[in-house]
Amino acid sequence: MLVVGGGIVGLSTAYALTRARPGTRVVVLEKEAGPARHQTGRNSGVIHSGVYYRPGSLKARFAVRGATEMVKFCAEHGIAHRVTGKLIVATERTELPRLHALVQRGRENGIPVRELGPAQIAEYEPHVNGLAAIHVATTGVCDYGAVAAELARLLEAAGAEVRHGAEVTAVDRRPGVGVAVRTAAGAVVRARAMVNCAGLHCDRVARLAGDAPPVRIVPFRGEYHELAPERGSLVRGLVYPVPDPAFPFLGVHLTRGIDGSVHIGPNAVLALAREGYRRRTADARDLAGTLGWPGFWHIARRHWRYGAGELRRSLSKAAFTEAVRRLLPEVEAADLRPAPAGVRAQAVGRDGTLVDDFLITEAPHTVHVLNAPSPAATASLPIGREVARRALAALDATR
Repeated sequence: MLVVGGGIVGLSTAYALTRARPGTRVVVLEKEAGPARHQTGRNSGVIHSGVYYRPGSLKARFAVRGATEMVKFCAEHGIAHRVTGKLIVATERTELPRLHALVQRGRENGIPVRELGPAQIAEYEPHVNGLAAIHVATTGVCDYGAVAAELARLLEAAGAEVRHGAEVTAVDRRPGVGVAVRTAAGAVVRARAMVNCAGLHCDRVARLAGDAPPVRIVPFRGEYHELAPERGSLVRGLVYPVPDPAFPFLGVHLTRGIDGSVHIGPNAVLALAREGYRRRTADARDLAGTLGWPGFWHIARRHWRYGAGELRRSLSKAAFTEAVRRLLPEVEAADLRPAPAGVRAQAVGRDGTLVDDFLITEAPHTVHVLNAPSPAATASLPIGREVARRALAALDATR
């Protein structure tokens, strides 16, 4: 069994394969020199509760289950983590109906939520401004890079192989036989089934296998700032705005990480490269792929005002600070320090639909994970079991 991608979803899938069917040969191919170099290692480290997601969706089911499992995994393997709870705060009256809808959604998903007024908000976060909020007790933080490293260690202890520096450049699929994958170094790996967990490049790997994915990955760079250490006391835990249901992004939020630092962000701007972690990083092939996809132009026409606001906050520290001050009025531009950015691999349909749920598709000898942004790290263990189940069914079908 071959797994392409050594992020947390690929490693969780390989881990699930070794546990579900011990003795199965499992090889993980990762193009980077180590695990968790992209979405897994560049997020805010939040263990999401599942409060936002449509009841019955994969995101809702896997995030709720995954949050519990992630805390347990971290505890069992000595990985830094903390269950802090979080506030979702309404700062304007127009947000109150959406906040109340989140209360209902959380309860439908089996998540305990508590409604708060301004005085109760101050008990949790004295420096945060809000008309009303909900407290979600099951949210926490952890070190996902360490989780990925531990999964890799467990895999190798179970007899699996994790190859780094192994970028997939070609896939030859033979019906009834399996797949042969060639790497940039010229190595060929053969398997009876392949799982594609390539994240930012998952649609390309699917096309290499001869499949026609219904989506294209459009990369959005999420830019973060960090509170100056002397101002870290302004935030005790996790504070989120009320999200806009039209978008899969949660808005600029405040996160006290496992190391005690406070990250603020991210915003969401179109990246000019799939690995465009810096504003000026551009890749002609990636950009042509984005601009050549009809879905991108549908998004641009439909949501240009939202995009313009995100771009303004990207280019102007004053504008970014203004957005933060809605939640944290005492913050000043001088309190914010640049922090490393991440890139979200957002699947977009041909009609411009921003795919909101995890998307897993199957074809002969292959399973493709085509949309697994946040909360995929939280949900990685149940996602891995689901993908492994489908992959083993594909494996059995060839016998």
